[in-house]
Amino acid sequence: MLSNMVLTINTFSCCSTSPLSQIYFASFFFTHQLVQTMSMTATPPAVRSYLTPGRPTSKFMTRARMAVRSNLLSFAPILINLQRDCATPLPVLRHVADAMAADMRAGLAVDGRSDLKMILSYVDDLPTGNEKGLFYALDLGGTNFRVLRVQLGGKEERVVATEFDQVSIPQELMFGTSEALFDFIASGLAKFAQKEGGKFHLPHGRTREIGFTFSFPVKQTSIDSGILIKWTKGFAVSGTAGKDVVSCLNEAMQRLGTDMRVSALVNDTVGTLAGARYWDDDVMVAVILGTGTNACYVERVDSIPKLQEQKSVSGRTIVNTEWGGFSNGLPLSEFDRQMDADSINPGEQIFEKTISGMYLGEIVRRVLVKMAEVADLFGEHASAKLSTPFILGTPHISAMQQDSSKNLEAVGSILYDVVGVDSNVNARKIVWEVCDTIAKRGGRLAGAGIVGILEKMEEDSKGVIYGKRTVVAMDGGLYEHYPHYRKYLQDAVTELLGSQLSKNIVIEHSKDGSGIGAALLAATNSKYEH
Repeated sequence: MLSNMVLTINTFSCCSTSPLSQIYFASFFFTHQLVQTMSMTATPPAVRSYLTPGRPTSKFMTRARMAVRSNLLSFAPILINLQRDCATPLPVLRHVADAMAADMRAGLAVDGRSDLKMILSYVDDLPTGNEKGLFYALDLGGTNFRVLRVQLGGKEERVVATEFDQVSIPQELMFGTSEALFDFIASGLAKFAQKEGGKFHLPHGRTREIGFTFSFPVKQTSIDSGILIKWTKGFAVSGTAGKDVVSCLNEAMQRLGTDMRVSALVNDTVGTLAGARYWDDDVMVAVILGTGTNACYVERVDSIPKLQEQKSVSGRTIVNTEWGGFSNGLPLSEFDRQMDADSINPGEQIFEKTISGMYLGEIVRRVLVKMAEVADLFGEHASAKLSTPFILGTPHISAMQQDSSKNLEAVGSILYDVVGVDSNVNARKIVWEVCDTIAKRGGRLAGAGIVGILEKMEEDSKGVIYGKRTVVAMDGGLYEHYPHYRKYLQDAVTELLGSQLSKNIVIEHSKDGSGIGAALLAATNSKYEH
């Protein structure tokens, strides 16, 4: 049985012939009895490869036992424990999905009762395809802001033309006054509007209307107003907290004499749903999986107890779950807990810290640091760069996982170029296994979260979700560029729903949908008739 699970001595010899490798290999033989005491079915393939028994020459045996026995004896449990702690079997996924649905209900009942904020978007009317005219979108969510214009032609022509531009925000404005920041943004909008021409046409006498995507914590009070709770993402602008951000922007445009107004304030996830819904009436959920993560969905107004005396012509609205704050029953490792404790928001955003692109690479790095320190994974002199927080990004672990070469050359190159460590093929296999463990957990938990949302919707309206085609619109670089993660997500949805029901749930990529979505919501909430 053991011979079927481990590399042969010939395989190892062709991979590395250095004396140091032979010494390590001798130690593998020494640990043979230890390996046999472990459950081989629970031992990760990379560990089994790393702990291969063989027939080293006797002159190395004593030296090997003395030099590296203790390191290798403590190496295997690190990966075994990691995979055990991060495991997502079907019962764990089912618990997460059920807990997500329960937390959604609690958040819809009373503010503050759940990890999920369940924020009302005040989006009652979704795009239908009948929208016509010229509309703008502004996306402010980081060190750049993006402006976009779209000419809509109704059912026949749909999107006639689009143009966009991106403007970097000077760092001094990120720490300046509210007036200075919004004046700068209004100036960028004005310059962009001045270039309007060609296929873009604004009817005489109309004011340009904007869909404003504002990706900071805000308490929305209507479709075109929202109070800033606090700045995040490195911004520390004075004089804005507690104010309506739409008024701040509208006033700045008035100071410049710019004939534009905000007609819709939207979250980026809400914009993604609206943009996807424009093309497909079956879109009911939108999820962003990028640096951060969030999800929103179409909810019945009569299923929102905390929404008192709020009338809706359509009888539905979009709810922004802010699901990054979910934490019920998540499988966490010692490395997750360490990272959380060291973060700027300990105890918060636990779901986001296990599934989003901001954190996956950092979790992997922390595992590798321990392996390097305890078991000399990269030899006796691991680079100090490996100890730099967030130096290993999720794009790096995605690239390493996609390496299918025999000796994992791409893995070796990334380890050397990014964190400054040399690695043999067996160390690279361990690294690949760690990347896979963290990505698999993240993708499967994200899939369980999606099923939790669908489960809640199905319970309120039997057959409306599972009984017909239902589309989940996905956006974000993590989902787009990490194929292993994407597959694990889909696998989890299929496992939870079963092969028959899962056929009705379509997960579609909606690239950059939030920008056009914001412009479309400006159109649906326009003060002018289409």
